[in-house]
Amino acid sequence: MDAGSLHHDYIGTEHLLLGLLHDGLAAETLAALGVTPDEVRRRILDIVGPGRRDAGGHIPFTPRAKKVLELSLREALELKHNYIGTEHILLGLLREGEGLALKILTELGAPPAAVRKELLGRLTPPADPTL
Repeated sequence: MDAGSLHHDYIGTEHLLLGLLHDGLAAETLAALGVTPDEVRRRILDIVGPGRRDAGGHIPFTPRAKKVLELSLREALELKHNYIGTEHILLGLLREGEGLALKILTELGAPPAAVRKELLGRLTPPADPTL
């Protein structure tokens, strides 16, 4: 999530986004749209600035980041997936609709509708259990 390396004392939607850029289907989707970890990190520092303390120990999630994680479960259930992956967290970020992550994505030329379309196009439909 990288909140610690930014010395932030919370985990917000921007940190979730930064974490998603390193692996999995979310990373592939965002890379295809030209979103890079370095650019997101730079935008976070431009907007929020560096934190003032060593972010060791427990770093709490913001209410908005918690909501994103709840929405990730809903996204997985709606897609009939029995796991929560990076793709579901990214969809949760999009569904939440207001966090700093969404602002950054939009500023970087990856608006929510485009991200959702790209991501859903990359998903493999679940196997039909009746076959």
